[in-house]
Amino acid sequence: MRNSQSNAADHLASSKGTDMKKQILISLYDMEIGGIERSLINMLECFDYDTYDVDLLIFSHQGDFMSLIPSGVNLLPEISKYSVFRKSVKQCLREGHYVATMIRMVCKNLAFIQARRRKLVEGSGYIQMQLANKYTASFIPSIKKEYDLSISYAWPHDVLAEKVKARRKIAWIHTDYSKLEIDNKLDLASWNKFDYIASISDACTEAFLKTYPSLKAKVMQIENITSPAFIKKMAEDRPAEAFQSGEEEAFRIVSVGRLSYVKGFDMAVKALRKLHDKGLTHLTWNIVGYGGYEDELKSLIAEHKLENKFVLLGKKTNPYPYMKSCDLYVQPSRYEGKAVTVTEAQILGKPVIITNYPTATSQVTSGVDGIICELSPDGIAEAIEQLYRSKELRSALVSHVKDKDYSNSSELDKLYQIIV
Repeated sequence: MRNSQSNAADHLASSKGTDMKKQILISLYDMEIGGIERSLINMLECFDYDTYDVDLLIFSHQGDFMSLIPSGVNLLPEISKYSVFRKSVKQCLREGHYVATMIRMVCKNLAFIQARRRKLVEGSGYIQMQLANKYTASFIPSIKKEYDLSISYAWPHDVLAEKVKARRKIAWIHTDYSKLEIDNKLDLASWNKFDYIASISDACTEAFLKTYPSLKAKVMQIENITSPAFIKKMAEDRPAEAFQSGEEEAFRIVSVGRLSYVKGFDMAVKALRKLHDKGLTHLTWNIVGYGGYEDELKSLIAEHKLENKFVLLGKKTNPYPYMKSCDLYVQPSRYEGKAVTVTEAQILGKPVIITNYPTATSQVTSGVDGIICELSPDGIAEAIEQLYRSKELRSALVSHVKDKDYSNSSELDKLYQIIV
């Protein structure tokens, strides 16, 4: 891969190929391990590369999922000025991004003031990201190549809106927008620059349009693409020794997700403590994931004396062997769009529990293919105990998912129709 800025610009300026394939660009910040990135990998696994040329614009070439990008995808060279959005101010300054550094400092202060005034639970991070993307986009180079369709796969969407030329532009909704603590006026201005908005579920669409009713005509539903064959193949790898060790009679619960307040793992710790207090001490809970909430979780685990029972397994490129080996998959989130990992657990034939966040019923029919429990430590603990004590209920849930066809690559036809 060419690394120089000039070579990158030359590459991006190249014209369409002579085979007259339709040209598609997909963009996101990096390929760190996460649900959005995992859903993108699944989508890329299913693309029709005989008909479409797919360029992948990753702002910062980092993350364990870089190695999972299918060979049919054309990974564009990294452009250094695109990599600044999630770097610290110190790192931007050290790398010579002086304009970006000034913008980041101003945006950080503005975001902090707004978050404090609004008393936001999750702080100023999302607003800071919005502001930095909006104002930094004016100072980074445009992509010279023109596309039939450009896809901004991860929020915020300002860069692709401003710096890419395409006949059609589409941006993705991956979460419940009624719960996001953002600057909605800025966000609306960005969404208005797109021809289409892809929502992954009816519940996500409903929540989004409650916030932005004027965008109704732009929204179309495109479910997360799943590739059961890919997931089952990846699940055949052997889990780490740390997961294989432990009590022979342990009942293993697994969750996958970034360590953040949103994912509700603090409630999971408290739920496990409640279960142990009832004598169910052979229940263990393993979390596959990493993130900024790790220190808080470690302190909570120690406080509840669960050091060897509630285990943070850390970053794993391949979570599927852990999911395959568990007795129960639990998603204790405070909110989700449509959790990719829940569908993946069902593909692997596992009983699942999810909390009753606003979009929960769009993914699970409680009592049929999973359990939706109260969004609280007590609710989580009660649902786990119910499934633990009833092998028959676990079997019934599994029977509804094991033969279901979760393959939905036909969802890509909705994208193809946009650029006919």
